[in-house]
Amino acid sequence: TLGRGGDADLALRLTAAGPGDDVVDIGCGPGVAVRRAAGRGVASAVGVDPSAEMLHVARALTRVSRRRSAVRYLEGSVEALPLGEGAVSVAWSIATVHHWRDLDAGLAEVRRVLRPGGRFLAVERLVDPSASGHASHGWSEEQAELFAERCLGAGFAKAEVGRDSSGRREVLTVLARQD
Repeated sequence: TLGRGGDADLALRLTAAGPGDDVVDIGCGPGVAVRRAAGRGVASAVGVDPSAEMLHVARALTRVSRRRSAVRYLEGSVEALPLGEGAVSVAWSIATVHHWRDLDAGLAEVRRVLRPGGRFLAVERLVDPSASGHASHGWSEEQAELFAERCLGAGFAKAEVGRDSSGRREVLTVLARQD
């Protein structure tokens, strides 16, 4: 629950999520970005995570949130998002793409749940290309470029790589846009 506020603020800024947007946080963990989105006044914010334990924590922390009526948490994975077609205008995955089992299936699902004109943002910690173990959890610059290419290959109209400081570390971002 600590240290993710900067990532959440970055996701909100880069996707320009605000009133009228329906947002899904893929791999939401304890729900920090979901609650920040709700606090920003989005129409709805859904957190999806494969871990029942993380969802329990997210729900408990959200009970004390002022905008909890705009928030839902659902168990699921990026490869099988528990949302209808065109359900959201904004999707993001913060520090979780490196855990996706099947990038192509995940990107197809993200496209399925996004409305026309929707935005998808992936944020990963900048890592050294030779890193191993936990230190490799993130992207090198080359991996971010390859992910952007995969987004285009999956049918996104645009995919741009960016670099930013999020809190106390550098991150790489890929912002993709639906037709």
